Amino acid sequence: MFNFKKIFYAGMGLALSLSLTACGSNNTNEDDSKKETKTEQSADDKAKDDNKDHPDTWIADREITLLVFESASDSGEGTMSPEIADYIKEKTGITLNIQSVSNDNSTEALSAGLASGDLPDAIAFYLDNSGRPEFPMLLQASNEGMFTDLAPYLKESKIYSKYFEDGYLPTDTKKNIMMRDDQDNATYLVHMAINRKPADPGNKTIGGMYIRADIADKLGVKTGDIKTTEDMDKLLEKIADGNFTDDNGKAVSPLGPTIWGGSDRAWPYQDMVWQGAGAQKFAKDGDKVKHESMTDFAEKRVAKVREWLDKGLMNPEYYTMEETRAQEGIANGSFAIIADSHNYRPEMQDLRYIPLGDLNRADGTNNMVISYKSGYTGWAIPKTTKNPEEIVKFADWMASKEGKMLYFYGLEGKHYDLVDGKPVPKKEMIDMVDNEPEKAKKEGFRAGRAFWGEHFAYTDMDQMEDFGELSWGENERGEENKGAQKIIDMYDYDKKYEEATVIDGLYPRAYLFEFEGSDGDLAQALDDWDEDLVKAYYAKDDDEAKQIIDQAKKKLKEAKIEEFCKFLEDKEKEGDTIFY
Repeated sequence: MFNFKKIFYAGMGLALSLSLTACGSNNTNEDDSKKETKTEQSADDKAKDDNKDHPDTWIADREITLLVFESASDSGEGTMSPEIADYIKEKTGITLNIQSVSNDNSTEALSAGLASGDLPDAIAFYLDNSGRPEFPMLLQASNEGMFTDLAPYLKESKIYSKYFEDGYLPTDTKKNIMMRDDQDNATYLVHMAINRKPADPGNKTIGGMYIRADIADKLGVKTGDIKTTEDMDKLLEKIADGNFTDDNGKAVSPLGPTIWGGSDRAWPYQDMVWQGAGAQKFAKDGDKVKHESMTDFAEKRVAKVREWLDKGLMNPEYYTMEETRAQEGIANGSFAIIADSHNYRPEMQDLRYIPLGDLNRADGTNNMVISYKSGYTGWAIPKTTKNPEEIVKFADWMASKEGKMLYFYGLEGKHYDLVDGKPVPKKEMIDMVDNEPEKAKKEGFRAGRAFWGEHFAYTDMDQMEDFGELSWGENERGEENKGAQKIIDMYDYDKKYEEATVIDGLYPRAYLFEFEGSDGDLAQALDDWDEDLVKAYYAKDDDEAKQIIDQAKKKLKEAKIEEFCKFLEDKEKEGDTIFY
């Protein structure tokens, strides 16, 4: 799995375009570096003299090319407005050039990018936790010397230096991602989306299934009523028998895909997925740790999904639909139930869809379980990058209150007014975000879905403390526009949060590298398990579905899944906390 060149040439061929129009402009090799030392020193002295006329926030007159290995909608490429770019240039001297990879699979794209060895000034990537498939690749790249040790620069920063304070980072981020014992106090990867306060809900996000409010009302279904797959099955049958139609008069699909398109997420059949709140297909059966392949949950789930597809209770493109088509279907009311959305999505604000609530997990529980803190994405600086400390300084400025204010709220006077030190979005901006999303995106601030600042700015998060509100514009919106808060109330979020279980631990897959090194056979088999089950959902008949599951189980057993589960049990006996 982690042979980058093998993946690049065999799996990706030459189809992947990295689109680096200026990626080599700030790179240098070691020999050139030695030859230019004297010149660079005199240039640095000259820069110090030139900076006398610049603000205190000035860093350097340079362009930073950031290559983002994420989906196009998350990359932020092309979403910074010219006015915001000018402001950043004036304050810091930096021109941020964001480029994304033209590939639908972010993990494959990252593999190919690392294999190519041709990386720009900095890269960004998905990294919820060290259990993600990206992490072993990033770890190997770090160990092979592909990235710069950022610890000295981060420790000198104002915001990112907090990462080195005791208790600031969650265990997974600190022990596995950023400050590993086996890397001699070096830090090659920077984890993002870290909350300032422990177990801080921040924006009270209600993910999971949403049901069309009119259908729920007609069927007498309230948030929290559906607890099991059996309950879900009966509800889908009632929807199918109810002759409900969409805005175009066509029959609705009882169960539609996520708002982001086709994906296999556990929400509609959560009690048929062998996993806890950590969602990695591992859970405990008494004192025994088991992977889903060591149970019969896959067979049960595949049978149920195939039944739903056969009866027309699930949209036939549930696992494959493109994001734009899924959102079009939601706009038209074509899906009675959306498999996954959240309360801050613009499509949810009119309350046409309301939260259906959570099914029980495999162990029968459905209480809220949250991490002490958690991350979402990350960034790194290749070893070839010249003056990496300037990029760290820029990231630190972006993560400061000034930088975050610019990213979240835009330009003072144009997009918001400052009242008692807090930003108040202008009414015309709120109207634009609500009613003209494409126009709002061009304004360049985050609420308009311009995500250019996500990669450096989005960390040390405490929006109430910094901005006086949890979500952009909530203080100024009329009551009729507070759909997100109404959903929070329907879901009874505050009560669930008060009773939540807080876990500061590592996810099962975080231990894969320690268990098998860079071999990657088990990591690959675990990834294949999820993909194989989707194939089983769509198998031509039940026999073929069984063959697919049996083969996937065999592959995992050969990759030592049972030994890995025993390894996790031993880790717990040694005192580790594992987030199942």
